[in-house]
Amino acid sequence: MKLNPPTVPATNGRYSHAARTGDLLFVSGQVAVDAAGEVVGPGDMTRQSEVVYEHLRLILEDQGGTFEDVVHIRTFLTDMDGLLDHAAVRGRYMPSPPPASTTVEVSRLFRPGLVVEVELVADLAGSGR
Repeated sequence: MKLNPPTVPATNGRYSHAARTGDLLFVSGQVAVDAAGEVVGPGDMTRQSEVVYEHLRLILEDQGGTFEDVVHIRTFLTDMDGLLDHAAVRGRYMPSPPPASTTVEVSRLFRPGLVVEVELVADLAGSGR
């Protein structure tokens, strides 16, 4: 089942925000864009991370899940020097112990000004939905 919750900015139509098969939820990479498709906080790792994690929270919530259900998270940063700023925001959302994780530096993301993109997989078996 392909999912595009109305609580997050619409996609460009070439992908869905998430796909669910059984209890597994696969969330596409989320970036810091607003409802008009504009980049929020160009170049600002902290601000963009806050927006990204709010989008992820809303997508999880749409399916009855929380960050407790996340089993893997993959993060793309355009500058690994921003890792600590990103990690500070991520720490406000992720439970302890955290899920499996991969973080990589990339040369750029699909829109100028974007510095972080995060995708995840959640197991919603215990989420009640």
